[in-house]
Amino acid sequence: MAEHRIPDDPAAAAEARYGGAPAPGVREDANGVVPLLLRHHSVRHFSDEPIDDTTVDTLIAAAQSASTSSNLQVWSVVVLRDPERKDQAAALAGDQDFIRQAPLFLVFVADWSRGRTLAREAGREPEALDYLESTMVGAIDAAIAAQNTVVAAQALGYGTVYVGAVRNRAAQMADFLGLPEGSFPVAGLAIGTAHPDESAAVKPRLPQRIVRHDETYRPAVADELTRYDEALRAHNSRHGRSRGWQDGVVTRVTDTAALHGREQLRQTLADRGLPSH
Repeated sequence: MAEHRIPDDPAAAAEARYGGAPAPGVREDANGVVPLLLRHHSVRHFSDEPIDDTTVDTLIAAAQSASTSSNLQVWSVVVLRDPERKDQAAALAGDQDFIRQAPLFLVFVADWSRGRTLAREAGREPEALDYLESTMVGAIDAAIAAQNTVVAAQALGYGTVYVGAVRNRAAQMADFLGLPEGSFPVAGLAIGTAHPDESAAVKPRLPQRIVRHDETYRPAVADELTRYDEALRAHNSRHGRSRGWQDGVVTRVTDTAALHGREQLRQTLADRGLPSH
């Protein structure tokens, strides 16, 4: 769906985001950031319009402006623009053609290699990197940086889609990218101008009453989940898909095959110097 066809004002954008369910009141901000966030949707069909160097620099600067734990900055990003390199990355990440099609493919990396090197140069062992907390900090830092990139790209008029499949064959992806010890791929991000035929639209999210818990957690009521499932199923059917939300969740939590190789990630982390005890 072209950007101009997505609601611009906060109230309309919120209504689209919640798929016709009662939408919460949304404040309008002077910079138009809130509607921009509410209009977010994944794009998987890109035009062949290139992305210039200044734009790439801008996106990375936005990523680096994200919050980072204790200013440790334990993330990196590998920029892929060469068609052959993108083709190889796509083959490792679910063989998804939109990776090849997008003019820019970024792989965000949890990266403790700099800290590991500094510790050893100081004559000390990086023992704290062996623990799960360190692995999480790297992954969280990388994810926050990636999300800043998504917002910046959308503000510049580009479409984006995350690619978790860079973890399908994480060891091979790390080797392909030349990642050092103490690092691993967290998420890919395809970026480009949406193709005129792109039909993606804002996808309904769970109502706030399901994900928001004031003061203490309140389990979701089955009827609430069913109503959302029906709304998402209707949305999907308009875009040539039949599955509802609950089917996807059940498959993901009950079928190891749905992990597509990511069930091996702990071993990959250990092999890469992040045992995550």
